[in-house]
Amino acid sequence: MKIKYLGTAAAEGWPGVFCSCKYCKEARKRGGKNIRTRSSTLINDSLMVDFPPDTYCHIINFGIDLSQLRYLVITHSHQDHFYIDDLKLRRSVFAHLDEGSVLEIYGNRAVESIMNEILNNSDILKEYLNIHYVPPFETFEAGDIKVTPLLALHARTEDCYIYIFEDRDGKRMLYGNDTGIFPEETWEYIKGCYFDLVSLDCTMGPGQDGNNHMGLPDNIKVKERLIEMGCADEATRFVLTHFSHNGGLLHDELVELAKPHGFDVAYDGFEVFI
Repeated sequence: MKIKYLGTAAAEGWPGVFCSCKYCKEARKRGGKNIRTRSSTLINDSLMVDFPPDTYCHIINFGIDLSQLRYLVITHSHQDHFYIDDLKLRRSVFAHLDEGSVLEIYGNRAVESIMNEILNNSDILKEYLNIHYVPPFETFEAGDIKVTPLLALHARTEDCYIYIFEDRDGKRMLYGNDTGIFPEETWEYIKGCYFDLVSLDCTMGPGQDGNNHMGLPDNIKVKERLIEMGCADEATRFVLTHFSHNGGLLHDELVELAKPHGFDVAYDGFEVFI
């Protein structure tokens, strides 16, 4: 399984769109891995997790041809993860696509409601976009990937999801963006699951939250519990992503802080193979 992190920032990006804090000023000065766009991940080139406002930036920066994208899995309806205005451009005459080229979109009830409103107002978009509601803890197939939505601890107005992705070789990733420490229903479900890669929210950087997002202290707790449960071991790759300037540490400082605890720090364009 190939995992490419296209964007690794929280809602405001880093540097923040309108921000003049010292961490955003320093990111502008240093550039490189300190410039973070809104979060999205590409799996095996055919499945994307979340569709942020920076998707156009991603296709330019990384040479991605989204006409080949077949599956879009959404964690929740916040605009930094589900930017519908660009999705509306997946139709003639804005996009010239092969006949029958439908993008299958999967998400919770909030995502389904938003998409149905769009599709009900545009017959032509129905030829190019298709929405599926996926209940928590029910596995579905997106091409060669088995996908299981799990409950996140994030916005309380909808069932926000994190996901398990498993390929045909049995390689398995736990994708834990935009969540605090997992709710007990999710911990109960993953008993007996072994993960080759665990990707975790680190919005708070060195700080602690656990209720809507995580920081490194929360990440350590999650990692320890996964190991205690047998869901991970020394061979499991742990990756941190979804960073905010409010966390206060830029890339090199995050790497220095996270490395002793066995975490990789993702950056825009970071690739992992499992």
